[in-house]
Amino acid sequence: MTAEIAPGRPGNLTPEQEAKLRQLWQLIFQVCRVGQEQQDGTPVEASTTATTEDAAAKKDKEKKSGRMSFFSRSKGKKESDVDSTAEVPANAPVVLQLSSGDADKYGQTKHFYETLASQSPESIRDTIWSMVKHDHPDALMLRFLRARKWDVERALIMLVSTMNWRATEMKVDDDVMRNGEAAALAAEKTAEGAEKKLGHDFMTQIRKGISYVHGVDKQGRPLCFVNVRLHKGGEQEEAALERYTVYLIETCRMVLQAPVDTATIVFDMTGFSMANMDYAPVKFMIKCFEANYPECLGAVLVHKAPWIFQGIWKVIRGWLDPVVANKVHFTNSAKDMEEFIPTKHIPKALDGAEDWTYQYAEPVEGENAKMADTATRDRLLAARAKLYQEYEDATMAWIANPEGDKAVDIKRVREEIAERMRVDYWGVDPYLRARSYYDRTGVLLPGGKLNWYPGEEKKEDGGC
Repeated sequence: MTAEIAPGRPGNLTPEQEAKLRQLWQLIFQVCRVGQEQQDGTPVEASTTATTEDAAAKKDKEKKSGRMSFFSRSKGKKESDVDSTAEVPANAPVVLQLSSGDADKYGQTKHFYETLASQSPESIRDTIWSMVKHDHPDALMLRFLRARKWDVERALIMLVSTMNWRATEMKVDDDVMRNGEAAALAAEKTAEGAEKKLGHDFMTQIRKGISYVHGVDKQGRPLCFVNVRLHKGGEQEEAALERYTVYLIETCRMVLQAPVDTATIVFDMTGFSMANMDYAPVKFMIKCFEANYPECLGAVLVHKAPWIFQGIWKVIRGWLDPVVANKVHFTNSAKDMEEFIPTKHIPKALDGAEDWTYQYAEPVEGENAKMADTATRDRLLAARAKLYQEYEDATMAWIANPEGDKAVDIKRVREEIAERMRVDYWGVDPYLRARSYYDRTGVLLPGGKLNWYPGEEKKEDGGC
């Protein structure tokens, strides 16, 4: 059965949500210096600060011209109300009007302005586009809008902060995914010192099957299983645990198929003891989902948690955003799990019907040969860059023409470009991303097709 498009996603937006999406794109273009000349030929302003009278006048003008506002969301907000924890660069392309009382759990406003000060508009643009991969560009932007309750300014802050985290802190695309499992194996075998330890610890997690992705739930969401009893606190370096966490989340992104855009995590607590409890990686995982992978969690099942976990859960729940905490469900039997997962997709190890056991397949020599072909990679990326430009041009046209027949035609063009980008990504993917266990075992196939259940009668598309 084809999954339905959830509210707040491409193809299921209210007029108000569409307006918020246009406004976010407009701010992104301002940050990235895209389309610096407005349609009337006058330069785009260098900052978005304005008096109440200016904002009101511009709002009235925008109603007539159909353009979205760059300005603050409430009347009477002063420049002194800008978040005091962030130093605004003198030449910042965007100065957002934020109340100092607004929550900023992970200091993202500070990261936002630091990014504007330290990175060029071109590098920010490149990293934002590198995040898109096979996603619909709007779908990615809408994640941030939903996570920030449709507050456009907060969504922009979160987006740019996430982009900076990916590019400079975790080096998600240039290191974690580009090097992948094969590089970890090579480091384990031939490196020395800390690098060897990092490779060994990474490979230990993936070989033991401490966590992995397999199959889908009733809504077509990928299932990530975490076998908590296999983890022992202190056995692996924290850096290796964090690297593998990001690697698994990114790999899970590869197996998302629209309209499915979230995953379900199953924490198997069978045989859990205090020796298995490790707060640091739990905190890191929470931060990943709340700060850098918004709106990626569909449900969390904590299966067969023993009584000693009750006190631990109270601590962990206190760290969670209430929205995330409400997605956590406790199950004690296969029957409980059937609310979320079909019995035939529950492994026998969890008293289900699927006769499947995780067994890691080691990297194969030559599986990443295409990554050495930099000439083809660069040619494909140059072609892809033209698609980015087409999408930006169409989006700027949509911002200028938000309503009427022209808007309908523009939105159709944007959808066509987005689909071309999706198909195009899978052509360039082997030149950018090292092959994974899921490629090696035939789960993730060329073109982004999936085969979770070999032999099972093929069903309609929808994430499974």
